[in-house]
Amino acid sequence: MKPLLLILSVAVIGLAVGSVVSRPNAAPASTAVAAQRPPSVFYGHIKSMIRTGRRYEIRFDPAWWLTGVAAQRAALEDTGSGDVPNDYYIVEEGHRLLTFVVLPNARVDVLTGAAQHTRISAAELAQIVKGGNPNHRRLFERKAGWWIRIGEKYPNPAVSLFQQYQP
Repeated sequence: MKPLLLILSVAVIGLAVGSVVSRPNAAPASTAVAAQRPPSVFYGHIKSMIRTGRRYEIRFDPAWWLTGVAAQRAALEDTGSGDVPNDYYIVEEGHRLLTFVVLPNARVDVLTGAAQHTRISAAELAQIVKGGNPNHRRLFERKAGWWIRIGEKYPNPAVSLFQQYQP
């Protein structure tokens, strides 16, 4: 019985090697995985935004926006109660600031009412982050967090910034 097992093992290895060798134009596994990778999205707070040449740079304090069981367990560990109003709980860990590039044409949506957003420019957001309001908008929550979506190509800029309504 052992020789049969050896023969089957060699046959399986041979088939595996043969299938790799017979597809010389196949994409490497790492490329296939990278092509399927979802975009990077972060939640947190913008601490500063400055213009550097043709682009902006934000300093961003990431946090975890949790829902469901994850929110209940984190709230229980932090407060002693698993009650999670509005089914979300934000975990602020560490406050290490990350730097992201923001191009002038990035999509920026700021809260101007309860769950109402208005599209603005990156230049206007930079003024708002500094405490200004150049277009005299009725800003709903200056301190509300932001979702940022990061592009895939270097310098991996933030391609959209969306302020999160928090009931």
